[in-house]
Parts: sequence; C-alpha cells; structure tokens
Amino acid sequence: MSLFLVLLAKLLPLYAVIALGYIAGRILKVQKESIAILLLYVLSPVIVFHGAFTTELNLGIVLLPVFFLVSAYVFCAIAYTVGGKVWSDSTRNIYAYSAATGNTGYFGIPVAMALLGPEVLGQVVLATMGLVLYESTLGFYITAKGTYSARESLRKLAGLPSLYALLLGLLMNAGSVHLPESYFSLADNFRGAYSILGMMIIGLGVSGIKTLRCDWKFIGLSLFTKFLLWPLYALLAVTLDTHFWHLLTPSMHSIVILLSLTPMAANTVVLATALNVKPEKAALGVLSTTLFALFYIPLVLSFLA
Repeated sequence: MSLFLVLLAKLLPLYAVIALGYIAGRILKVQKESIAILLLYVLSPVIVFHGAFTTELNLGIVLLPVFFLVSAYVFCAIAYTVGGKVWSDSTRNIYAYSAATGNTGYFGIPVAMALLGPEVLGQVVLATMGLVLYESTLGFYITAKGTYSARESLRKLAGLPSLYALLLGLLMNAGSVHLPESYFSLADNFRGAYSILGMMIIGLGVSGIKTLRCDWKFIGLSLFTKFLLWPLYALLAVTLDTHFWHLLTPSMHSIVILLSLTPMAANTVVLATALNVKPEKAALGVLSTTLFALFYIPLVLSFLA
C-alpha cells in the first residue's frame, strides 16, 4: 500500500497541470490551436533531438525502441481495421493513432525513475524513441488521413520536423559530436515547457467542449486497448524473452511493462487539434484514460512489485 501511495503522490501534480489548462481555456480563453502548433513544430522536435542525441547507443539497448516501434505499427493496423467496423468518420483515425502509443513522456519516465532509479533513464528515453518514431511516421499519416487526402497527408508528414530531429540526433550521437554546456541548460528548459504545455493541452481541449457528447464506444475501446491489451501483450513478450529468447535484461523487462501501462498520449490532442481530427473527442479520450490511470497504474505496479 505504501508503494501505491508514493506513486499516486507522484502522479497527482500532473493532474493539477491539466486542471490549470482547463481554467486557462475557460477563463483566460487561451486557444489550444496555438499551443498545439507550438508543441508539434517547435518544442517536440527539440525534445526528440535531445533524447536521440544524449542516449547511450549499443546493440542490446536498440532492441527496446525496435520492439515498441514494431508493436506500435501492429497495434495501429489492428485498431484502424477494427475502427473501420465501428465508425464511418475520422474517429477511426484518431482511435488507430492513440491505440498504438501512450503517454510515455509524462507518465512512463517519472514512474520508471520512481521504481527503478535514475540509472535506467537512458534506457527509458531510448525505448520511447520507438513510439516517437511511430508518432512521427505512420501515426501522423493515419491521423492526417482523417481530414486530408493520402497525398496531402504524405506532404504534411514530410514537413514534420520531429522526424528530421530524430535522425539528426541519432547521427550526431553516433558521430560523437560535442555541444557546449549552454545547450544542455537550454534543453532542460525546453523539456520543462514541453511537459507543462503537453499536460495543459488536455485541459485546454476539454475546456473547448461546448456540449458534452461522450462517444462511449471510443472511450470503452480506448480503455480496453490501453489498459488490457497493451499490458497483456507486454507481459507475454517479457515472459517469452525470459524463458526462450534472452534478448533483454531484467531492467528492460521492467521498462516494457511500465510503458505498456501508460494512458493515451497527450499528443493525441495535439495532433487532433493541429489536423482538425475530432479534437474534442480526442481530449475526452485522453482525459478519461488519464483519470483512470491515476489509480490503475499505482495499483498494478504495487501488485507486480
């Protein structure tokens, strides 16, 4: 029970930031569209570059992002197929995007640090790079297709700076390029701004809802995918690796489990807003899974510990 309370206390401040976003939207009339563009085209590329540039690269640890990248592609394809049988509008696209990724940056990393210690930070960051690569490629394309044609979606994908930031960061990392100390201080400031604005946009998205019309199929399928299918899939992968493959270390197994428990990515609201693909529905979905995760994540982790 003590572990449950410790984890709960670490998550509560994130919910306060969501509440501030809601207040900013309702009272101060802050526009979520401007915040979404700022996150997607300015802050996110810096965060992606920094993660790729500073993470220690080796053959073993590269398996983590590969695992999450391949898994995300599979989940997206399955969700897109299932979504086509449930919805006839762009809800299918936003469900497919969100089913394949999670809020690994705001939830996964803090929880991993709390449970496994700071020494796993590099492994966790690199693991999330697999999901970042998914979000910057197939995820972005699937979401854009909810509003735009295939050609327009590809054109928007080609103009997404996070993809180039990821490649540049990896190349500079592999080439052992050194940057001045002032860069790292600036990157820390960007990371803080990204975290705060990324959580606030959930509240901003909810504040823009004029009439509360909840798509229970969307909420139900999202909860089922994020909190049942993903953890079971991760547990199966860890079990198989433990008994047969022996490719990952025990700490990597823990990271796989932890990241599989995260709620819908806050970037779901960012993309849905920037591309005009059911932003209110995306905000409700992210909020619902985030509220559920407040108790679900500490409960499951305290049970597995």
